[in-house]
Amino acid sequence: MNCRPGCGACCIAPSISSAIPGMPQGKPAGARCAQLTAENRCRLFGRPERPAVCISLRPSLEMCGGGAGEAMERLMEMERETNPNPPRSPQPPSIPPCQGGGKASSSLLD
Repeated sequence: MNCRPGCGACCIAPSISSAIPGMPQGKPAGARCAQLTAENRCRLFGRPERPAVCISLRPSLEMCGGGAGEAMERLMEMERETNPNPPRSPQPPSIPPCQGGGKASSSLLD
């Protein structure tokens, strides 16, 4: 399988921890790579500056699905599954204990 022209999902969805020209701290998941053109083509393709993680990505039906939208969904899911530091879920608010031993007062029943 070859890359689909204009897709760019693999240059947006995954995080990249290594430096990229224009992104010295790497790239967070969901952010466009600084090297992605307006046509969603990699400026570093075939060049030695291209990060190893990018070189290792190979288009496949499993990763790319039927089009750019499906590729983005699949790659974002792969990112979530492989993230060593997933975002913490917010804790539910604490509920104060009932006052008066849990019995309803007669004023509430009137």
